[in-house]
Amino acid sequence: MVGTKQIKTALVSVFHKDGLDELLAKLNAAGVQFLSTGGTRKFIESLGYECQAVESVTTYPSILGGRVKTLHPKIFGGILARRDNAGDKEQMKEYDIPDIDLVIVDLYPFEQTVSNASSSEQDIIEKIDIGGISLIRAAAKNFEDVVIIPSKAQYSELLDILARQGAETTREQRRALACKAFGVSSHYDTAINEWFSKQITETNNKI
Repeated sequence: MVGTKQIKTALVSVFHKDGLDELLAKLNAAGVQFLSTGGTRKFIESLGYECQAVESVTTYPSILGGRVKTLHPKIFGGILARRDNAGDKEQMKEYDIPDIDLVIVDLYPFEQTVSNASSSEQDIIEKIDIGGISLIRAAAKNFEDVVIIPSKAQYSELLDILARQGAETTREQRRALACKAFGVSSHYDTAINEWFSKQITETNNKI
C-alpha cells in the first residue's frame, strides 16, 4: 500500500473514556506501546496494559492545575518530526525524542459547559482546551507520518483499519483523518469565538 506507516507508539490523552477500551485492546494486541497522562494513564493501566507516563519523557510533572501536561518539545518533537528528514532524525537522537506515530485525543467539553446554565465564566474558561487542540493540529500537520484520532467519533474508523490492516495506515487514510481533525479544531475554535463575542456584545449593551 502506498505510503504505509507502522504504528508503534500511541499518545493517548482523552477527557471522555467511553469507547476507548475496545480501541486500546486492539492496539495492545497489535503491539502498540502507550504513552499517556494523568487520568487517561490510570484508565489504561486499570485495563491491564502498560503505559509510559508523559512525565517520564518530559521530566516535568503536570503543572498549573493541569493546564500544562503535554506541551513540551519532547512530545511535540515526537509528533512533528519528519521521519524522512535527516536533520529531524539527528535532532531526535540528540535530544532523546521518541517517535509518536498515533495521537488519540479529544477536547474539553466547551460547548456543553456553555450550555449548562449553572456554569460560571471561570468554569467555561477552564474548558478551553490548549494541549488537546495543539496535539490535534500537530499530528494532523504531520499526517505524512502520524495518525490523528481527534475525537471518539473517529474510533470506529481506526478500529476498521486495525481489523483490516493491523497497526498500519496508508497515506490517504492519514490524510483523510487529518482533514477531519482540522474540522474538529475549526468547529471548536469557532464555538469559543462565538462565546467571547457574545460576552463582549452583552457587556457593551450594558454600558
